[in-house]
Amino acid sequence: MRRAGPGGAEERGAAPGACRRALKAGVRAAAGSRAGPGRAAAAAMGVCWGPVVRVLVLQAAWALGGGQVRYSVPEEAKAGTVVGRLAQDLGLEAGEPEARRLRLVAQGRRASVEVSGASGALVVSSRLDREELCGKSAPCALRLEVLVERPLRVFHVELEVTDINDNAPLFPVNEEAFTIAESSLPGSRFPLEGASDADIGANAQLSYTLSPSEHFRLDYQGNNDQSASLALVLTKPLDRETMPVHRLVLTASDGGRPSLTGTMELVISVVDANDNAPQFNQSIYKVEVVEGSELGTLLIKLSATDLDEGINSDIIYLFSRRVAAQIKEMFAIDENKGEIRLQGKLDYEEMDSYEITIEARDKGSPPLSGHCKVVVEVLDVNDNAPEVWVTSLSVPVPEDAAVGTVVALLSVSDRDSGANGRVRCAVRPAAPFGLVARLAGSYSLVLREALDRERVAEYEVEVRAEDGGAPPLRASRGLRVPVSDVNDNAPAFAQAVYTVLARENNAAGAELARLWARDPDEAGNGRVSYSVAEGGGGGSGGAAAGGGWRPASSYVSVDAESGRLWALQPLDYEEVQVLQFEVRAVDAGEPPLCGNATVQLFVVDENDNAPALLAPAGVGPGPGAAVSAASGPGSGALWAWAAWGAPAGQVVAKIRAVDADSGYNAWLRYELWEPRGKGPFRVGLYSGEVSTARALEEADGPRQRLVIVVRDHGEPARSATATLSVSLGEGAEAALAAAGSSSSSPGAGLRPAAGAEAGAASSSSTNVWLVVAICAVSSLFLLAVALYGASRWAPRAAALSGPGPATLVCASEVGSWSYSQRQSRSLCVADGAGKSDLMVFSPNFPPPPGPAAQNGSTGKGPSLSPLASGVVSVFANMV
Repeated sequence: MRRAGPGGAEERGAAPGACRRALKAGVRAAAGSRAGPGRAAAAAMGVCWGPVVRVLVLQAAWALGGGQVRYSVPEEAKAGTVVGRLAQDLGLEAGEPEARRLRLVAQGRRASVEVSGASGALVVSSRLDREELCGKSAPCALRLEVLVERPLRVFHVELEVTDINDNAPLFPVNEEAFTIAESSLPGSRFPLEGASDADIGANAQLSYTLSPSEHFRLDYQGNNDQSASLALVLTKPLDRETMPVHRLVLTASDGGRPSLTGTMELVISVVDANDNAPQFNQSIYKVEVVEGSELGTLLIKLSATDLDEGINSDIIYLFSRRVAAQIKEMFAIDENKGEIRLQGKLDYEEMDSYEITIEARDKGSPPLSGHCKVVVEVLDVNDNAPEVWVTSLSVPVPEDAAVGTVVALLSVSDRDSGANGRVRCAVRPAAPFGLVARLAGSYSLVLREALDRERVAEYEVEVRAEDGGAPPLRASRGLRVPVSDVNDNAPAFAQAVYTVLARENNAAGAELARLWARDPDEAGNGRVSYSVAEGGGGGSGGAAAGGGWRPASSYVSVDAESGRLWALQPLDYEEVQVLQFEVRAVDAGEPPLCGNATVQLFVVDENDNAPALLAPAGVGPGPGAAVSAASGPGSGALWAWAAWGAPAGQVVAKIRAVDADSGYNAWLRYELWEPRGKGPFRVGLYSGEVSTARALEEADGPRQRLVIVVRDHGEPARSATATLSVSLGEGAEAALAAAGSSSSSPGAGLRPAAGAEAGAASSSSTNVWLVVAICAVSSLFLLAVALYGASRWAPRAAALSGPGPATLVCASEVGSWSYSQRQSRSLCVADGAGKSDLMVFSPNFPPPPGPAAQNGSTGKGPSLSPLASGVVSVFANMV
């Protein structure tokens, strides 16, 4: 919007009183009234049409300006003159200008205006002289930037200083004296130096008048520019004898209202004789030269001709007497050759053109002269680098600042003109900042991408300016832009799952592990505290050994600051084998962020449990063997049946034991402690099976007492002792006793040791079972004999014949397979104990017929072969 400042045409009396009042009312309506500028203009329309039209034009200019505030003020306005209501035009309410720190930033020239802090009005602060500010440039516009803080906004104000007619036309000299030969013909032209006016526009449009003369008239051609020509024309021949001197007054008037004038007196002396003056081939010469050219450069060589002869045609070239001393310092002319050379340093930014008046004078008496004008135009070269200023900087920038946030305001200028003065700007690094051009020479540094303080905490931004010259000149300005932190990173553990091993029976308060979570934020946003999330512990599913669920916080604790994991109580492997829980890391930001890690605490077993003996589950797997316990589970007193004549390797009993520990600590081995030496029995090292070491004889007595020690593999080893009483008897008697024991009670052959033999001898049901057993054994014996006969012709008959000890081919207690060197195996019997052993025994085929077989069939009662004994034992288990 363009506003006319006070003190304009009204003070100079350029309009009648009524029109001035209407114009003033219209201007005020346009400047201060937002609601009704049309009504104010309509009120003035009835008084004077011209001011009304001007107000409407101002209003239209504001609408088309797109929000850029424009004011105008006449030069020489008094200090304190209100240029416009700046705060009101910017939409600020009363009191806001001072609260929001409305201030003015001038670019380039001195502004001579300021913003009133209280009212927010734009007022004149010092003398405004348009000629001093802008010279002959039109229009004279000052670019101003208005900053409003809280929040930061920038507005552009253009202040136009309008010209007033305060400078009268001025001639170079007050009196111009020259000579004219009386022989000069009518129509002869004598160039005159015109006046100059420091004003512009209509105020500088000059017109010339000459005082009345019958011999001379004034000829003025041109549009008041460098090509204008002013000359005195002779209209009537001169007569020196009638009037030797003519005095004329040349008046120059400008186009201002009121018009100002300047005068110069022309003193014309009429002389006789030399009546032909030198003449140039053209009146105006134009020369172009680049600034910074070397001294002595030839600019132009002038040439003038004189129609006279002799000394009257000899010409010398001189600077006109009206040429300023500054031009004589800058240029030099050769009097004889007419060459004009450069003798000073040209600077386009100081002066872009020079006008030199040259006189060609002959040597006649009196000498005659001709004149021409040389216009030297200085061409700009790119000798000024751009300049960059930071007018506002808002740092630090939060890392969560939105894209498009204004970080700084910049101003760029170049003193050169044309392409040399056109400046391009760029920012390095190209990300995350960018430049946005607001107006010519004004830029905003804005955020182009999201920031991350953890990646880059501070940016060194360089704004580079480059002009369009060839070669281009550059300038740069560095900015330091720190980034402030926000809580945008959650604590993160080095690994998602931590595996921790802890020995059982550890001391309460022992350090188990040290956890650490990283938070790249700073200060409170990166300060991490640790806690244990509730979770269960146990061998499986988080259940404790007693069947109840216990939280992880009852076992372990974590230090809130250091992340050290402590044990709150001793751990018991038999109670809990695996403890799985989560550790939470929380930062101190607002809002706080957290991260989790899973901890799997494996309790490492210690050998703190001795082996425990189990009650026998039934008869032993061997023929004719039975095992009974003297008391409940865990008792060390056991008994079993065995038959005389049982071959070596016959299993008579099986010692069963368990260990609450695990691994090597629960890997049991069995050792025969008593009797030592070569006894009739032996015990399997890992199976616990008690078998015959040789064939049993009557000499071994009716009963054998075995002491068996069960040890684990722990360090130190723990042990338990079992006592086994083995009753020896005839084969049939032992088998029937074992069968009777197995059928008499659900305990699978468990009987007291004192009544075992009496029950076998006196029970009437024993005979029945004996008959059934004999029939079954006979049938099986016939089948076995048939199979034996068929096997003698088999390729591996030799390997399958003959008696031999039992061979272990299935897994032992520790879970590893062991293979016997013998290849005969046909039966695998699994025990049902808690820690069962899968055992395989080779069948004992009967030996070939011979004395040994006959001896084996004789005795006091019915005797069973080893094969029959095994069948009876299997049959008894089946029943």
